Amino acid sequence: NSSFKKKNDNLFELKLSDSKVKYIRILLAGEVGAGKSSFINSVNSAFQRRITTEALADSVSGTSFTRTQQHRIGGWVLPFVFNDIMGLESGESHGAHQEDIAKALEGLLKEGHNFNPTDSAKNDDCKSETSPEDLTYCLVYVIAADNVSMMNQEVFKKMKYIRQKASSLEIPQAVIMTKVDEACPLVKKNLRKIYTSKKIKDKMEECSNSVGVPVSHIFPVKNYHEEIDTQNDMDVLILRALTQIVQIADDLVYRRKSGSEKC
Repeated sequence: NSSFKKKNDNLFELKLSDSKVKYIRILLAGEVGAGKSSFINSVNSAFQRRITTEALADSVSGTSFTRTQQHRIGGWVLPFVFNDIMGLESGESHGAHQEDIAKALEGLLKEGHNFNPTDSAKNDDCKSETSPEDLTYCLVYVIAADNVSMMNQEVFKKMKYIRQKASSLEIPQAVIMTKVDEACPLVKKNLRKIYTSKKIKDKMEECSNSVGVPVSHIFPVKNYHEEIDTQNDMDVLILRALTQIVQIADDLVYRRKSGSEKC
């Protein structure tokens, strides 16, 4: 559909700053149930303009099971993939091991790695060599707007560790803030109120203070959940967030290319 394509030209026509990099890898991290897999499904739904559920949610029996997965969106050949990894949980023996997420940032984990909450990946689970496509170009925290103030401190502690690792690798960071409709009754009635809602603005500020990501890199969205058909207002938010994240990630592609040329 040409009008649909026109709306999303930024994504369809994006050429990465380094032609040697085939696609950029975006790593999604967040608490179990925050909506990581739902966001991937929502992006897919927005592109295909029908509800899809290809990524499995990690909410079985209170523990997370999502493996490292690549997702190409729909039939479009777009220059990015998502890494949807096991969710973060409180306690040392629950959720993704923070060292494993640190290894995923460097592209060291093998595809399909089975996360063990009590033990970080050993050498056998890691790649001996990495390609430019294995590396993470943007770390995206997925945080539920209605849960920012109630998030477990141990989860925040794990996030802080991951954030420091990403910062040391100069990987840009962003936040997808989900469940905005649950955080603000006005937005629940009319999604367009998201742009003027004081509650959503406050949640974004709170999120920025807690996670250490600037407000300009926090993107409020509503994931598809119970809807039968796609909705334009939801798609606009989802695709706008994705476009910004891909552009932030491409900035790192450019910096890495410039850095290697100077060597």
